[in-house]
Order: sequence, then C-alpha cells, then structure tokens
Amino acid sequence: MKENKVKRFLRIGFIIASIGSLYFVPWILVKAWIMPLPDTVQEQLDEGIDLGFDGMIVYVDQAGKPPEFYAAGWHDRENEIPAYPQALFKIASITKLYIAVATTKLVKEGCLSLDNTLADYFPELADRIEYSDRITLRMMVQHRSGIPNFVDHPDFWVKPPKSRQETLDYALDLPADFEPGEDYGYSNTNYMLIEDLIDKTLGYPHQQYIKEEILDPLGLKNTFGSLSEIDIEDVMSGYYVGTDEDFKYEDTGLMLSTAEDVGIFLRALNDGSVFNDGEQEIYSSLYEYEHTGLLPGYQSIAKYHKKMDTIIIQFNNTTNFNGYDWNLAEIVYNRIVKIVRNREDS
Repeated sequence: MKENKVKRFLRIGFIIASIGSLYFVPWILVKAWIMPLPDTVQEQLDEGIDLGFDGMIVYVDQAGKPPEFYAAGWHDRENEIPAYPQALFKIASITKLYIAVATTKLVKEGCLSLDNTLADYFPELADRIEYSDRITLRMMVQHRSGIPNFVDHPDFWVKPPKSRQETLDYALDLPADFEPGEDYGYSNTNYMLIEDLIDKTLGYPHQQYIKEEILDPLGLKNTFGSLSEIDIEDVMSGYYVGTDEDFKYEDTGLMLSTAEDVGIFLRALNDGSVFNDGEQEIYSSLYEYEHTGLLPGYQSIAKYHKKMDTIIIQFNNTTNFNGYDWNLAEIVYNRIVKIVRNREDS
C-alpha cells in the first residue's frame, strides 16, 4: 500500500514537472518553425517582421536567372523609412571572408608566410600572447591559435573599448584558450591581428588592398571599409531589443555592403573567379566559403547552396544576445531556402 502511494506521488510529481517545463519552451521558435511554409520569399519576410524583426533584406541569385531582391519592415524605424534591398548593412564577421582572401593573395605574392609565427610578425606582443612563438599565421586564419576572443572578456560589454588598442587589450596578458593547433576556437582577435599584419606589411590600410584586389575587379561599388566612406543615411538602422539606440552610428571598423554586393562576392568566392592562378588552392586549405555575422543591431547570413547553384543572403536589423533572435533568423533563412528549392522542384 505504501509503495503504491509512493508511485502515485512520483507520477503526479512527474506530470507537474512536465507541465511546469512547458513554461521554459521557446514558443516563439516553435511558432516560427511550425507555421505553414509560404509560397513566396516576400511572404516569408513579412512573417519575419511579425516575429519581431524591425527590418529584413534578402538577395537570391540562382544561376541562369535574374537576381531577386526582397525587403520588409523598417530601414529606419524612428523616421518610418521602409526597408529597401539596396541599403548598406554592417556585415560584421562576413568581413572575415574578405580578409582571408586578401591574406591568400599576399601569401601567393610572397609578402606573407603562413608558417611564420605571431612572434615573428609582432615581436612587441610576444610576451603578451601566450605561445606567440608557436602560433602561425595559418592557425590564426583557421581560428586554431588559442588566442582569447576579446568579446569574451567580462568587461568588454560593460566598458566597451573606445579604440582599436583598447579592443586588443581585452585579449592580451591572458592564458591561451588552448595550445596552438590543438583545437578550434573562434576568435575575433585572430582577424583583428591579421588586419594589422596586412596594414603593417603593405604600409597602407588593408581596406585599400581589398578594394583594389577584390572589390574593383568584381565591380563591387557598394562595399566599403568604414563609415567614413559612406552617407550614413544609406545604412540600415540597427536595433537591440530593449534599447532605443540606433547602432548604425557606431563605427565597428568592419565592412558595410549591400546584400547584392555580398552575393556577387560570395559567388565569385565559390566559383573561384575572385582568385588569380594558384590562389584558390591556398584558400581552400585555409578558410570557409560561407559566413554569418553578428553585431549589436545587425545579423547576417551569407551562404552558397551548391545543389541549387544558388546564393542566398539575408540581413536583419534586430538583435538580442539574451533572446532567440539569432535562432529566429536561422529559421527564417532555412524556410527561405526551402521556398527557393520548392520553386525549383515544381
């Protein structure tokens, strides 16, 4: 009798716990995932706005077809300017693809060596970065250096750095995340140092080199290295949930571009036309052929879908690092991919 009471108590407790756990289910993600798939990309963007994004832009480039441009929501919420596909956007870590290509070109030219170490290139930092004499340029490009990511420093978001040196300082004089080459650890510090190395090697800004060697040959006139080069009103506003600040005015030092320009670059990267002879073999041993980006106010996804021979770029201008905004963006993106694939199959 006593045993039956215990079992009944445990059963009731399990049911209550199960019901209680439903409180923690991210229903917004469930909703976004199970909603009927729309017939068009535009309808999916409109649904994305209903999920809480302020504005969205999508560019679709299917081989053999004219490119497609989509937008929904706000370009500038405060001034009620509707989103439009040709807006400039802060592409955040998608910038790393351009840096990796530039590095590849300089390696092929003999200006840089993938096997030289951080201590070789930055002797002034040798005592401030653990294992600097074992960290090669190759490891830095591949995020296998073990150098701490400056954004992971506990003070980074509490006391945002006001200069490039202050940013780097958040990664210096710290234990390595792992020994060089022994693991993978995504670190923005790697690419900040590579940018500095390119500047140091060339004697002029890496942005200029990227423009001359990558952007101009591809005819990309709407890709820029900094806010100083553009009309700020052309930049899509960026919002963080719970704040009124427009993050488009914050100069991150990363690139800005239209969705179309990113798409053209990504196709050139994947079909090899961005490279000169012998460069693609080097690049393929180093880095990836797609990327995402995340900054306060800006989320971006840039991917090539080989089976469909299709580039799909997605920008959205609402973030919340403590919420589900990134997951929602991925769900919307994957649904757009399905819509495009369904069109091909029909």
